[in-house]
Amino acid sequence: MKEEIKAYNSVLDLIGNTPLIKLNKISADLPGNFYAKVEAFNPGHSTKDRIALYIIEEAEKRGILKPGDTIIETTSGNTGFSLAMVSIIKGYDCILAVSSKSSKDKIDMLRSMGAKVYVCPAHVSADDERSYYNVAKRLHEETKGSVYINQYFNDLNVDAHYKSTGPEIWEQTGGQITHLVACSGTGGTISGTARFLKEQNPNIKILGVDAFGSVLKKYHETKEFDNAEIYPYRIEGLGKNLIPTATDFDAIDKFIKVSDEESAHTTRELAKKEGLFVGYTSGAAFQAVKQYAEEGEFDANSNVVIIFPDHGSRYMSKVFSDDWMNEQGFFDSVNQEEALKIEIIK
Repeated sequence: MKEEIKAYNSVLDLIGNTPLIKLNKISADLPGNFYAKVEAFNPGHSTKDRIALYIIEEAEKRGILKPGDTIIETTSGNTGFSLAMVSIIKGYDCILAVSSKSSKDKIDMLRSMGAKVYVCPAHVSADDERSYYNVAKRLHEETKGSVYINQYFNDLNVDAHYKSTGPEIWEQTGGQITHLVACSGTGGTISGTARFLKEQNPNIKILGVDAFGSVLKKYHETKEFDNAEIYPYRIEGLGKNLIPTATDFDAIDKFIKVSDEESAHTTRELAKKEGLFVGYTSGAAFQAVKQYAEEGEFDANSNVVIIFPDHGSRYMSKVFSDDWMNEQGFFDSVNQEEALKIEIIK
């Protein structure tokens, strides 16, 4: 009798169940135990695989998506890649409106996955007709048989993490998690994960990460949208110039803001100290951990889980490029030795 061939039916079967990896060197001087939930182990290399598959399959169940339809979305890159990947397997066309702030690596990856990409100016208001939000809406209106995923205002974004990321973390920590640290963009990841974890243990602290130039932290604290908070920043997939309804602010205990420069250096530090080649937002998440530690959030008994959203390969032209780091002014007399040194032998 022949043995059964042990193979997955498609890449979609590999989504979820990402590993929890203990951080050792980068957290050596911090009180507590620190664990990274490394979402780069998803087949699309980011946490957005979870929502792409979940939202599309829910739309299919409800009869909203039919064979031959077109999926349209607003994305900083990762959601678009995940949607394009799922679309390939399920037979849908994919059109994406992308912020010009997204790295060239991300945009090239989207095109390589067969998606039609519209690159929109990053530093315009959310209600500007050129913003990637409004371009996606227009494309949806103009494209017959299209479905607009609309992750910023789609409750299924939250549900996907409530049903997958939260339970995984609870099981992987044996219920011993004391803190969750996660970045907030659409808010789906932190909100869905937080809801599940708080149901298991309401004492778990949910610590959000926002960017300077974003409105989320102040809105969380005051419930007021302050346009004066908005200015250009470089980190992708973190923070917002609007208030996404996919963010459950009541499930989040606290926000802290991180800078472009410190987050960039921390991203490179994760690679060099932990061997974790992760993205810019992952560096931002651990930079927030450092700042929360300075504020006394953790003690020796803390078990802190940090969600690392994506893979470093999407930032080769940004934080892992010495030229880009120099152009941003991120290599000064203190940090110059951090450059990735290359010696060419002729």
